[in-house]
Amino acid sequence: MKLWRTPLDVEKFRVPHGEMHILLDRCKGCQLCVRYCPRDVLEMSDEINAKGYHPPRAKQPERCVACGLCELLCPEFCIYVVEVEVERA
Repeated sequence: MKLWRTPLDVEKFRVPHGEMHILLDRCKGCQLCVRYCPRDVLEMSDEINAKGYHPPRAKQPERCVACGLCELLCPEFCIYVVEVEVERA
């Protein structure tokens, strides 16, 4: 988001980054994680898992902010997100 001015306390805050892990063989292809991801990180892949469904894949993993919404929405518990530390430049 582009701000019209820089906040005075911008150094205090950091944007979290997440590393997404998908257990492909558990997925049943419901697309809830893809549809409701607020940062548009996921998309459905062309590969087929052991159950015969198309699991999601991370198309833009660098945009993940570890909000955990995909974890909460997944009925099969096949996605989990780990927050990672990113070094500031």
